[in-house]
Amino acid sequence: MSEDLWTPHAPSNPEASVPGEGGGGGEAAPGSVTLIIPTFNEAGNMAELLSRLADSLPARLPCEVLFVDDSTDDTPAAIEKAALDLPFRVCVLHRERAVGGLGGAVVEGLKLAGTDWIVVMDADLQHPPHLVPELVGEGERTGADLVVASRYIPGGSRAGLAGSHRVAVSRGATWLAKGLFPRALRGISDPMSGFFAMRRPAATADVLKPLGYKILLELAVRCRPAKVAEVPFVFQDRYSGESKSGAREGLRFLAHLAALRSATPLARMIGFGLIGLSGFVPNLFALWLLTHAGVHYLPAEIAANQAGVLWNFVLIETLLFRDRRRHRHWADRVGRFALLANADLLLRIPLIALFVARLGMEVLPATALALVTTFVLRFAATEALVYLPRGTRTARTGRTTRS
Repeated sequence: MSEDLWTPHAPSNPEASVPGEGGGGGEAAPGSVTLIIPTFNEAGNMAELLSRLADSLPARLPCEVLFVDDSTDDTPAAIEKAALDLPFRVCVLHRERAVGGLGGAVVEGLKLAGTDWIVVMDADLQHPPHLVPELVGEGERTGADLVVASRYIPGGSRAGLAGSHRVAVSRGATWLAKGLFPRALRGISDPMSGFFAMRRPAATADVLKPLGYKILLELAVRCRPAKVAEVPFVFQDRYSGESKSGAREGLRFLAHLAALRSATPLARMIGFGLIGLSGFVPNLFALWLLTHAGVHYLPAEIAANQAGVLWNFVLIETLLFRDRRRHRHWADRVGRFALLANADLLLRIPLIALFVARLGMEVLPATALALVTTFVLRFAATEALVYLPRGTRTARTGRTTRS
């Protein structure tokens, strides 16, 4: 992935405005802030956003603004033009490939930030810039590791959400996330918020695997901040441009929830079993189609089982092992998965016979035990032989710096 990190212009007061060296290499100034703003085709918002930030950020707050840009328009040029004579440092990291979407952009920013605090906000001015000092101040006052700007506490409002359907989707996504992660999201009334402050040491970039734009959910679940605080905010109308939300982002959000929920081996095993049970539906449907088409029931059973196998493979790829697919070609994964799924049938009958003949078990308990045994073996073999995690590799990317 080609990246280009650059500073449009030096700040008017550089000694007061550079809070820390990128990547955490030096000691950060107390209370210093890196404001991470992911952008995608936001050229029309840049002048107003930087102007409001200049009016909102107090001179005593050591701050820099880092845009992580995935744009295909002239957003970087708009940032350069708007960054003239600002009292804080402005940097741009332009990515040629938008890996991980908005969440991936924030993670790239985290890797460069070396300040006490990071604040994440959108570029469309639906997140009011004047709340940035308040978020950091609330964290300093309460000792919180994470401070969330919430629409769902007294004083907050979701007024800027366009249309009743978006309000319903936002509320539904919030209830779903809090239902799936009651402990990790305790004290967070608005896990869908994209506006928050977090102490930099509490945000471990290496454990993050974002998918889509709900980076707060990713940080809260994977990093587990010890103490959380909230500040109310009124969600504003978009200043310029159009919303990036849509059906595709909704599907990515659901896949992200599944990936977070299946992060532990036990959760993956449970998910593996539930997906396996759901495979009976396409299996039986295919069997019905084939037998009604005049196919003999024995070859129909074999072919119908492959329909269930394919169903299971697609769901397991999408929901359980999405982040473990790149080390092996998809055709290799399909072949290995199908081989293990069909070997499960061949192994089960000898196991039942062994339990009955050697252990003196009745047929029904022997069958149940064989089902459990082959299920555990199949899960372990699938994880090890199809989705074996890759070793940690340090990717080297070329970066060009210019000022």
